[in-house]
Amino acid sequence: MALKWTKKTPRSTQRKYHILFWLVYFTFNVIRWGSYFDDYWYSLKSNLVEFPLHIIIVYFNLYYLLPKFILTKKHKQYIFYIFISLGVLYIVRTGLNYLLVTKDILPEAESVQKAFTFNHIVAVVLGELYVLALVTAIKLTVDWVYERRKAESFQKIQLETELKFLKTQIQPHFFFNTLNNLYALTIEKSDKAPEVVLKLSEIMEYILYEAKGKKISLYNEIKYVQNYIDLEKLRYGDRVKVDLSIQGNVENVQVPPLLFLPFIENCFKHGTKDNNYLNVFIYFEKTTDKLLTFSVVNNYNQFTNKVKNHGIGNKNIKRRLELLFKDKFTLEIKGGKQNYSVNLMIPLE
Repeated sequence: MALKWTKKTPRSTQRKYHILFWLVYFTFNVIRWGSYFDDYWYSLKSNLVEFPLHIIIVYFNLYYLLPKFILTKKHKQYIFYIFISLGVLYIVRTGLNYLLVTKDILPEAESVQKAFTFNHIVAVVLGELYVLALVTAIKLTVDWVYERRKAESFQKIQLETELKFLKTQIQPHFFFNTLNNLYALTIEKSDKAPEVVLKLSEIMEYILYEAKGKKISLYNEIKYVQNYIDLEKLRYGDRVKVDLSIQGNVENVQVPPLLFLPFIENCFKHGTKDNNYLNVFIYFEKTTDKLLTFSVVNNYNQFTNKVKNHGIGNKNIKRRLELLFKDKFTLEIKGGKQNYSVNLMIPLE
């Protein structure tokens, strides 16, 4: 992630943080030098003179020199202007200290020092560079944290958008299949058509109202799967046999909505092709180590069902699993001569 120099961030633009920082820093400096000289009045006066100059050069560096020269890789120009700024500050600071504070321009020195000597210039410039470095480091750290949080927030929004898109892909596909089933029954003038409409309305209610959240109770999800199975049984009649088993206490288990149906849809989509019958075994188990196991096995004819990955829904569901659980899930899809199986394990927390 590249670091950007942000002039307006929630923290850097709030004056109270700036004021608080300078007040704390000023108080610390007054106490520090007052203790060093055993003269707090002198320390207060000298810091009152010097701190406005600190603030001016710090903000001039942060909001003009750095964006204009460092971020544009004009390092020589930056060095030139920073030393010009330090030179101007040295002259102003020395003059104000001499006029307003003390004639002894460097009281911490062992001997009396004069203005504009090498030792005095080095002492003042190093002290100012220390302030510049400290505040710049704080600024860079704050901006780095802000940019990182913004990038993470943007990435989270992207992932959530992709998850919503993947989830909505399931719904039109499912309704299309169900409406085809209903159409076939109405053509046959079957008495089962009203029951299909009722089951479909229950499923629509689930999708439109209950499945909008990030999590749904496993009980409701299984009920939704059962409604889908009932619809398929109405369509295929005695050709379909489904065994659904639940192990463990799943009363309070929460799972992402519409997670298991694509696998079950594939059972009916490919298992019924050129088969006189379809056997489907569906298994849910909450294990003791806070994992949920889901398995589905169906018979199929491998010579008449040459569909890669056993349906287009698998690619969708794999991507959803990656976004939801990263590498904390396991998914095994196996195709044998007569059976096709899916085994999925996901964390519950």
